[in-house]
Amino acid sequence: MATEDTPVFQIQRVYLKDLSLEQPNSPAILLEQEQPNVDIQLGVEANPVAEGIFEIAVTATVQTKIKDKTVFLVEAKQAGIFEIRNIPEDQMGAIVGIACPQIVYPYLRGNVADVITRAGFPPVHLAEINFQAMYEQQQAAAQGNAVAQ
Repeated sequence: MATEDTPVFQIQRVYLKDLSLEQPNSPAILLEQEQPNVDIQLGVEANPVAEGIFEIAVTATVQTKIKDKTVFLVEAKQAGIFEIRNIPEDQMGAIVGIACPQIVYPYLRGNVADVITRAGFPPVHLAEINFQAMYEQQQAAAQGNAVAQ
């Protein structure tokens, strides 16, 4: 039987929050033979929704260019709603910054690959991400900024 102070970590829902695809230079750019450059940017954000309820979103921006012309640009935000209660404060950062993004990210990867394929391009598969290393880098950078001020 659970008590009032039993730790709770539950996924309420995972959903695609935002998705956009642009091909501003089509159809002319599609005739280019040159291999495009691919730039991928990732981000994680966490927002409290209600007491003990958090929305964690992982965003990806995938832009391919040939010279200075965009072939396609995909921006996607995959989110999850998590119930997180009675977790020690010193562990919350790791749960929100590592555990939750690890759950949401595979959905983002699939949706990005799918929309790029549906747009008529070979799929771009986002690499696996070590969210723990990413979180630790952000923490180190934040501490470095705090010391510098």
